Amino acid sequence: MAVCSAYTTQSLNSTCSISTPAKTHLGFHQKQVVFYRRSSKRGGSGSSSSPCVITCSAGDSQTVVIGLAADSGCGKSTFMRRLTSVFGGAAEPPKGGNPDSNTLISDMTTVICLDDYHSLDRTGRKEKGVTALDPRANDFDLMYEQVKAIKSGVAVDKPIYNHVTGLLDPPELIKPPKILVIEGLHPMFDERVRDLLDFSIYLDISNEVKFAWKIQRDMAERGHSLESIKASIEARKPDFDAYIDPQKKYADAVIEVLPTQLIPDDNEGKVLRVRLIMKEG
Repeated sequence: MAVCSAYTTQSLNSTCSISTPAKTHLGFHQKQVVFYRRSSKRGGSGSSSSPCVITCSAGDSQTVVIGLAADSGCGKSTFMRRLTSVFGGAAEPPKGGNPDSNTLISDMTTVICLDDYHSLDRTGRKEKGVTALDPRANDFDLMYEQVKAIKSGVAVDKPIYNHVTGLLDPPELIKPPKILVIEGLHPMFDERVRDLLDFSIYLDISNEVKFAWKIQRDMAERGHSLESIKASIEARKPDFDAYIDPQKKYADAVIEVLPTQLIPDDNEGKVLRVRLIMKEG
């Protein structure tokens, strides 16, 4: 395994560098994301860096599929925006579509949120006593069929889960991009979907950082109380341990986000310790 550690602020970009765009045989500009690992020099002290290079390429008719898994409130959207910017252009919602769409589109990349494959809306989950992390609240058959179709160059009518209303909205048309990112709770849970992934990433956020981030988001942006946030985290933990965290073993890259060790008693999660673990080969 290749491991890299770095201190960083809320942006995770300090753990990687991006090479100059190069024209590929596909007729579009491709960038490389280069992660550096530290390795000891033979026969001496000190260390040197050797690069682990992640590239995306595909045949003209096939879309590259990247899976990004993490718990709710763990920075998937922020990381995904960094990821899509690597391949060119800002990620924006589909023009003229549902204003509550979770989809983001950039020059080469389309990002779909796997919450759109919830089979139960917010009320339905409450009635059945399940969380969104529970596989029973998600339609993996539809997820597989649609990701497979997009990868093969076929447009699909993807459902929309409305995070504002908690309801399932009418579907939207998703055309095959050069690169498809599926981000959410379960991109590696279903074996059929997992086999469609060309590269997979797991954001492994420590409990301390997760709690700090959820307080910042849910109290400031959603009006939740501190007590309700604590209760929500505790209620979701068994399902997280059972269904989300086990996906880590399937990931090509695991990004651990840990509390800082530089600032005593820092509880805001604004300075982070980041560790990258990658499969070699």
